[in-house]
Amino acid sequence: MTDQKAHPLPHARDDIERARGIPDTPQTRSPTHRLAFTDNDFLSREDLRPVRLQLELLKCQLTLDEAGIRSTVVLFGGARIPAPENADKARTPTLGALSHFYDEARAFARLVTERSVATGNTENVVVTGGGPGVMEAGNLGALDAGGVSIGLNIVLPHEQAPNPYVTPELSFNFHYFAIRKMHFLMRAKAITVFPGGFGTLDELFEALTLISTKRMSPVPILLFGQSFWREIVNWEALARAGTISDEDLDLFRFVETAEEAFAALQEAGTL
Repeated sequence: MTDQKAHPLPHARDDIERARGIPDTPQTRSPTHRLAFTDNDFLSREDLRPVRLQLELLKCQLTLDEAGIRSTVVLFGGARIPAPENADKARTPTLGALSHFYDEARAFARLVTERSVATGNTENVVVTGGGPGVMEAGNLGALDAGGVSIGLNIVLPHEQAPNPYVTPELSFNFHYFAIRKMHFLMRAKAITVFPGGFGTLDELFEALTLISTKRMSPVPILLFGQSFWREIVNWEALARAGTISDEDLDLFRFVETAEEAFAALQEAGTL
């Protein structure tokens, strides 16, 4: 039987270093000579999309596993919602009026993270999209509590570096929205949703769809700002039309403040 300890296979990192030191010849300069897993042009081919999907799934998954993070509390919300001190600079008066949700998101994340710290930052870790607005507030609240938080950023034409409050070792960047959304939900014990735009709506309805079709175990879904959400979506009209079930209206509840949301998660046994 081969003694693998005595005759280990070369480590990939070792071969990467060796490849950097090879002589410069027409053959070694050819793209075909590059190690496949270091060849960005090769990895970017359309044919390699399944491999890229797998890599995006695995990188975040393995990193969170190695960090010992077992569960998360998800915080979705609009990137354009300003902090209250910047409300007068908001794009619209409505956005300015929503600025108090920045403070509520920060306070909520702080309350949750205080509990998370007590578990050694392994349970109920706050996770946001890593961007500005409500997401920034969530990561800042976790930092206020002395804990860690996750940021799942994504490459967009107009975006932005991650906000400065994401724990650096838990700051991820994605190409595929689908894989990013999987990571939001794979460890989720609760989902909180603040006012937002298309991205926030997409994330909310993804979660509602998965739970209503029993493709995901039920978790509390808390919508901050009842007046906003009732104006944006006529929930009862969907039930009256029969396009959703009456019981689907019980999949979520409205809250207004960080304290109310925290109490709701305690009542649900999440915290």
